[in-house]
Amino acid sequence: MSMGNFSRTPIRPGTELARSDGRPVRGPVRRMLRWGGVAFVLIVALIFGGFLRFADSVTTLKPPLDPRADAIVVLTGGYQRIDQAVELLQKGAGKRLLISGVHPATTPKQIRKMTQASPELFSCCVDVGYDALDTIGNAQEASNWIHQRGYKSVLVVTNNYHMPRSLAELAYVDSETQFIPYPVVNTDLKTSNWFTDPNAVRVMLAEYAKVLFAGARNLTGLGRHAGLRSAGVSG
Repeated sequence: MSMGNFSRTPIRPGTELARSDGRPVRGPVRRMLRWGGVAFVLIVALIFGGFLRFADSVTTLKPPLDPRADAIVVLTGGYQRIDQAVELLQKGAGKRLLISGVHPATTPKQIRKMTQASPELFSCCVDVGYDALDTIGNAQEASNWIHQRGYKSVLVVTNNYHMPRSLAELAYVDSETQFIPYPVVNTDLKTSNWFTDPNAVRVMLAEYAKVLFAGARNLTGLGRHAGLRSAGVSG
């Protein structure tokens, strides 16, 4: 064969070369895409599995049969929560109650009338917290109140879907106190087919996303804020 008749075929990136056994050799780009696809599928599966576990834990949450603690903290977000917390106080489940995250325009008198509690109960045993702006602020406000009064165990009253994130934030700022969950059961989530209700699904997905974000924030410390009105004023 003449050297003048010999020509080389250029090898382009991504071209599959044949091994000695006949199987093609995959290029680095194709391998990266393959492993990236596998990683994406695994991440989606983990997130979906985590959501199913979260939904199961929320929908099966039940209040303790005989709740007892040094004090009670209710995180605002619905009058049903406050009603339940005041009822627990009346029954002696705790010595004192903190209503955390109350809007500045709401007075203790309005809350008392709404709950139909006696003026004596409110004057002796109920504190209204106006400083918290969100769940992070609730945790900080509650922790300050707990340590000022020397409590060791506290009943936490909030909606069942809000409980996992609330406990995580409380544990983050206060690892010394025993927090006992007292979930207010949302009627939309009590049935086994809650996932057919778009509103219930939307609430659960939104709260699960907040739980994931809160976990990442607490782990890294990035994006964490005080969550208190007083911190915003002083800053």
